[in-house]
Amino acid sequence: MDDEQQTPSPAQPASPVELAEPASPAEPAEPAEPADGDPWPTVERLHAWLDAHNQQQPQAALLLRMLKLSEEVGEVAQAVIGATGQNPRKGTTHSWDDVRAELCDVIVTAMVALRTLTPDAAAVLADHLRRVDERSTAHGGAKTVVPPAGRRASVPVHDH
Repeated sequence: MDDEQQTPSPAQPASPVELAEPASPAEPAEPAEPADGDPWPTVERLHAWLDAHNQQQPQAALLLRMLKLSEEVGEVAQAVIGATGQNPRKGTTHSWDDVRAELCDVIVTAMVALRTLTPDAAAVLADHLRRVDERSTAHGGAKTVVPPAGRRASVPVHDH
């Protein structure tokens, strides 16, 4: 494929992937996360960066972003297998910190994929999360109390 970005012809179907203009080098770097902890500005920057470096047709770029999730989930599985030493040939190759990092990669990749489908990704996720919470706690179950911030896992996990 050429190094130039491909733009769809009018005959091609519309796609939710639109190419963003790359940020100019003169712009000051923004902090990785705003002070309020909102991840969506960072997701927006990642989405724009990926679009600016995209060399695929829009539909292919969309599908590849969705497939990227499978790759990241596979890395979680690999890290869990490595943290538990379940491969006798390799032994313990990962820590639970590696598993946590891979889970974060899954979350970031999913957020960017959602943003690829809609510019209203934050609202879509918030609405969906609200519905899942209501559905999960509506059948006689009490809402779960969130554990303190220092708590790392709901089951005992030991690094080897």
